[in-house]
Amino acid sequence: MHDIVIRGGTIIDGTGKASFRGDVAIAGGRIAAVGGKQGPARRDIDAEGLLVTPGWVDVHTHYDGQAMWDPLLAPSCWHGVTTVMFGNCGVGFAPVKKEHRGALMDLMEGVEEIPNPVLAAGLSWEWETFPQFMDQLERRPRAIDICAQAAHLPTRVYVMGDRAVRREPATADDIAEMRRLTVEALQCGAFGFTTSRTDSHKTPDGELVASRDADDHELLGIGSALGVTGTGAFGMNSDFDDEEFELRWMRKLAKDTGRPIWFLLTDRYEDPQRWRRLIGAVHEMRAQGLPVTAQMAGRPIGVMMGIGTALNPFTVRPSYKKLESLPIEEQRRRLRDPAVRAQILAEKPSDAEVAKLAQFRQAVTRKWERFYVMGNPPDYEPGPEKSVANIAAATRRPPDEVAYDTIIEDGQYLYFPVVNYVTGDHAPIYEMLNDPACLLGLSDGGAHCTSIVDSGVPTFMLTHWSRDRARGPKLPVEMLVKRQTSETADFFGLSDRGRLAPGLRADVNLIDYERLQVQKPELVHDMPAQGRRFVQKVDGYKATLVAGTPIFERGEHTGALPGKLVRDGQIGARLAAE
Repeated sequence: MHDIVIRGGTIIDGTGKASFRGDVAIAGGRIAAVGGKQGPARRDIDAEGLLVTPGWVDVHTHYDGQAMWDPLLAPSCWHGVTTVMFGNCGVGFAPVKKEHRGALMDLMEGVEEIPNPVLAAGLSWEWETFPQFMDQLERRPRAIDICAQAAHLPTRVYVMGDRAVRREPATADDIAEMRRLTVEALQCGAFGFTTSRTDSHKTPDGELVASRDADDHELLGIGSALGVTGTGAFGMNSDFDDEEFELRWMRKLAKDTGRPIWFLLTDRYEDPQRWRRLIGAVHEMRAQGLPVTAQMAGRPIGVMMGIGTALNPFTVRPSYKKLESLPIEEQRRRLRDPAVRAQILAEKPSDAEVAKLAQFRQAVTRKWERFYVMGNPPDYEPGPEKSVANIAAATRRPPDEVAYDTIIEDGQYLYFPVVNYVTGDHAPIYEMLNDPACLLGLSDGGAHCTSIVDSGVPTFMLTHWSRDRARGPKLPVEMLVKRQTSETADFFGLSDRGRLAPGLRADVNLIDYERLQVQKPELVHDMPAQGRRFVQKVDGYKATLVAGTPIFERGEHTGALPGKLVRDGQIGARLAAE
């Protein structure tokens, strides 16, 4: 007698092989059998006409804070994600001394746009060390599984204090202590270590983050911790302004430790060929047997702009700024006033005001050809005819007028792809998805609260890339399932999930493929301190199971909380034995 049998579905097992019809039997939280006709069960789930897949394993999120106050981790849980990993981009909340808590919250706000008041209200700070942080995560009930990585910024601040914030070079003693703390984190189950080396990551005061200028002695010294434990991966976000330097130390770290090294791969408007050079270097290193991988996004990373968002084309205009503190509906009412509209449109952003903004934010005030009307359902591969510049030309109106009239509509946003849209389509992403040296990630779940919501990317991978894409070739659904199940799980050593196979953890999605659809993003106030964030709902998931327990059915939470903190497999086995 099985606990559950999912009967008659189209099984896509996560290995990449062709789909097939059959049953999936579950017992004791694990998969008992896959395919054929299975015997009786305490509960039958009819999957006729549905896809049956493993749960999505999302390896690039920023739920470091939200995991402390939200047992569901929405919106990711709505989109069939059953395992998330955070601690990415070098930011996190452990280790931490009491006097540095504010600095870490500032860093998270500056890098990942999670507001400081939200974090201050939501974090309990019942820890100092990374092992204590992990223990606090483990104690909290949750619907889906979570995994953590150690992060450079909190580790550097913990060891170096204000010297870290001033970006002073680390001494040999500093490096040795950061290495010790990283070993400690890995030994309690962290899945690796991450750092940030990009100018786009700044504090709320506009200062570069503490790890930005870390030299190769520091990076290699900390990274050697992975060789000590024989576990974990080393991840990085970098501008690659010195490609030779970055590739040299990554090559040495991979050779010295034998551990996986990964970095974020995106195209850039100012250097369209950069991503090709970098992936070429990855291929060369892999040909030498070095475990180096590029982590890529499944769609452009783009900000949404409208009323109540982090920025829009009018945020540098004085009359608009006067209204930004009002409630969203009051802002919209005032902005629809013809006199207010005329006044704001008459004001042009000054060069001095624009110069104060980060480079991509400067573009947001003027690059009308990169603005697109998002629509509903949202279009993440818009053609040039949907750009504000072309709509303005076609209607013989100024482009800022087109943008203004778009954002004052109820729930309408403009979409500004920041990276991965140099060619005006998804051709580079298509190449990356077909490259085995690339790992799918970068959903950034939990981050960029009022500008980006990409936690629905796992759903988008199926709807766009296998079914709806019109501006280029599509991809097999079996490949897209594999990309975000067995591949992501295997990369980080999550050997008990990512496939529908006997003995593995029964994390399962039942999907109505024809009805599957991401909805238009919407702003809600559901975080601590009434913080505002974007969420993106979805239709088409009939059920999601974690460890054999249905957590969502027909879009509603069942109340079940079978999720847990997952510690690195080898470490977890040792701890269990002890």
